[in-house]
Amino acid sequence: MPSDHASPELLGALSRLHGDAAAATFPFEVEGSDEVRAKRTALLEQLSDYILPRLVQLEAPLLVVVGGSTGAGKSTLVSSLVGERVTESGVLRPTTRSPVLVHHPDEAKWFAPDRVLPELPRTSEVNNATYALRLVASDKMPRGLAILDAPDVDSIDAGNRELASQLLAAADLWLFVTSAARYADQVPWDYLRAAAERSAAVAVVLDRTHPDSINEVRGHLARMMTSRGLSDSPLFTIDESPLDVDGLLPREAVTGMLSWLRDLADDPAARAEVVSRTLDGAVRLNVFRGFDLVDGLDAQVAVGRRLTSAGERAYDEAARKVADAVADGSLLVGPLGARWDDYVGSGEVLASVEQRVGRIRDRFIEGVTGKRTRAAEVTEAVVSALTVVLTGAVESAARTTAAAWDAEPAGRVVVESHRGIDRASREAAPAAERAVRDWQQVVLDSVKTEGADKRLSAKFLAFGADGVALSAMIVALAGPSGRDQVARRVLDSILGPEQAARVVERARADLDARVRRYVDAERDRQLRVLPSVTELEAVRARLSESARGAEHARHLDFLGDDA
Repeated sequence: MPSDHASPELLGALSRLHGDAAAATFPFEVEGSDEVRAKRTALLEQLSDYILPRLVQLEAPLLVVVGGSTGAGKSTLVSSLVGERVTESGVLRPTTRSPVLVHHPDEAKWFAPDRVLPELPRTSEVNNATYALRLVASDKMPRGLAILDAPDVDSIDAGNRELASQLLAAADLWLFVTSAARYADQVPWDYLRAAAERSAAVAVVLDRTHPDSINEVRGHLARMMTSRGLSDSPLFTIDESPLDVDGLLPREAVTGMLSWLRDLADDPAARAEVVSRTLDGAVRLNVFRGFDLVDGLDAQVAVGRRLTSAGERAYDEAARKVADAVADGSLLVGPLGARWDDYVGSGEVLASVEQRVGRIRDRFIEGVTGKRTRAAEVTEAVVSALTVVLTGAVESAARTTAAAWDAEPAGRVVVESHRGIDRASREAAPAAERAVRDWQQVVLDSVKTEGADKRLSAKFLAFGADGVALSAMIVALAGPSGRDQVARRVLDSILGPEQAARVVERARADLDARVRRYVDAERDRQLRVLPSVTELEAVRARLSESARGAEHARHLDFLGDDA
């Protein structure tokens, strides 16, 4: 970093990246989703734990995090470097449950809860709390340097492993400790590989190695470091040595390492170079992670679109089926058609509508008995027939949608986690009936409006508004079945051809609209279990922009205008 402070542009860009990454979710189980969720967690933790706090306090002491394999002697090494017992080691594993940060007393302010690792609570007491950072002030620590003893990276305790990763990601300098027995283990090398990938400052300590084999082991370890991109990293060795009465290594065993650390602490330029190198690598890595999250959101959007489209197609087909049933007159082929035929006496040959009025008038009028008229029975049959068609259509659409979702892993998880998603809602049947009855009321109101000047005529009185409205509904539902001939003649005769045509046209249009709204409501109910594709797309767009902005700001701050 060319200056002694981070630019407002870089801080703002990384803060936006953090906010947009925090808003990103990966709800669908698609290939690579676990990996991208882990990258999101790592990005958020490193930005909040290390990058952003460090950028606003570049003059803070160099934070050296000591990590490594189980039993490598990290706690003993930390205490030996400080020159007094500041950490506790023991026979039981895992031993380092409460990480310890040792600093000079005059520099305590840099490690307040709002600074490095702000999410970890602070304590000054020796305790066994996994997620408490114990602060130890020691006047034996040089100013400009702080050492943090982290849990084992290969601990049998999952919480310790997670904490170790978090602490190492917050380091200006990684001091990796291993031993002759553990230096080839895979887990520590996974961490070292990650350090090399982001150009983090790393030093390796080969501890607890017998003098007879130290040269051989050191040579092999050095070759492994070179092959993994760590050839420039210092490598310190510590012979297997007895501890003194305070449990510390002999002073001469750590002299070289201690001198190197003190030189870094005493040289502001060297310290700034280490911080800048690690910060730049961390920012670069997390910008890349940001772009990886964008790619992950692309996959989420793609599967969301597929699942949504499958549902939309199924419900569009449901609406088409209902429209076809209305248009082709099939509703009047079954029981409803039989009731209508029986009602109007389809076998009779009538000379005129006037004769028809005389013959079927009693069928439309209930009289003084209070019993339901035959017209009311046919009207109820219309309600029943349309309700069955509507509920059957959305029931079929629900099954079709669930089957389509179940055909791919992401959709299968949705189906399995939402019981009954392959069925229409409990409100489907009542809602269908309400829609049909509301439609009937619209037809009745239309008949009254169009026949306002004819409501006192003998024909209108003979049929009544309900009878005329029933005739209009039959015409609207008959299609090419032929059962609408008498109903149409009744409408034309009572309302007039022009008014009758308007009533029927309005009835068909209103029914089409209600069917669409009903089907759409059931569709929305089913698709509501899916994450919003629109929201995923919006988050993706913002994250893509913030990642590009962070990359641009990084180039200006760390690499200069000519990078």
